[in-house]
Amino acid sequence: MVVHTPVVLSIQSHVVYGHVGNRSAVFPLELLGIETWPLNTVQFSSHSGKPGWKGSFFPSQHITDVIDALKVLAVLKNCDAIISGYIGNVAMGEAIIGAVKQIVQANSAALYCCDPVMGDFPEGYYVAPGLFDFFKQSALPLATIVTPNQFEAELFYGQSIQNDADTAKAADSIHALGPAIVIITSCRSGRSDSIKVMLSCKAGKYYVETPLLAFDSAPKGSGDLFTALFLGHYLLTHDPVLALENSTNTIWSILELTHERGLTELAILQSAAAILLPPKRFTAHRYTF
Repeated sequence: MVVHTPVVLSIQSHVVYGHVGNRSAVFPLELLGIETWPLNTVQFSSHSGKPGWKGSFFPSQHITDVIDALKVLAVLKNCDAIISGYIGNVAMGEAIIGAVKQIVQANSAALYCCDPVMGDFPEGYYVAPGLFDFFKQSALPLATIVTPNQFEAELFYGQSIQNDADTAKAADSIHALGPAIVIITSCRSGRSDSIKVMLSCKAGKYYVETPLLAFDSAPKGSGDLFTALFLGHYLLTHDPVLALENSTNTIWSILELTHERGLTELAILQSAAAILLPPKRFTAHRYTF
């Protein structure tokens, strides 16, 4: 019996030091047994919040050239999913959409998982002008899965999120743009000592609530890590609720270890066991409204 190994094309940033973008996504996906093709959009010394960082942005043509070369190899049909994370500008975004379309043309079952990185609290909107319209008009209509944080969900919703009912309405407004599966992360409505991840899909609306860890400076890359973990578990189980539980439990374990050891970068390598066998500490609950 031949067992299919899922294949993911991960179009994200790359850093030499730290764990953001593909450095946060590729190792967990491969540890889960998923063949991962990293296509890097930048090559940086570290994430841009570090002092003295340096590096290069790849032009959008770089994405097109690599995809064209993979097409010549006739391997695009093997790709089961595409992840996109931080996008530097609209031109890069359009090149990524071109890649998604070529892969879906080669494999109609392939799905697109879009992390629409635009900002967060308290920084606000921190990406290039025009990317909100790009996500709303070009990316989300093609996406099967989308993983905004609460700030980004509010942008799509057009209103602030004050409670769980607002989160559900925001998810519905995002569904209307195209994605069948919406995960809203970092939901802070309600208790101040906990945080929620909310899933909205055909089966209903669910959430997992975890304690809020008090970092002096939260490590970067947790959103990239969560998106990769959710997609990985979804490809392996085809169960979005189980994927929500597994990915949330794993990332909380990684964040807990990072916090306990006082690390400034995610303790991903040190958490291989939690990636391979997600703890069963937090369970998903279904909303009844």
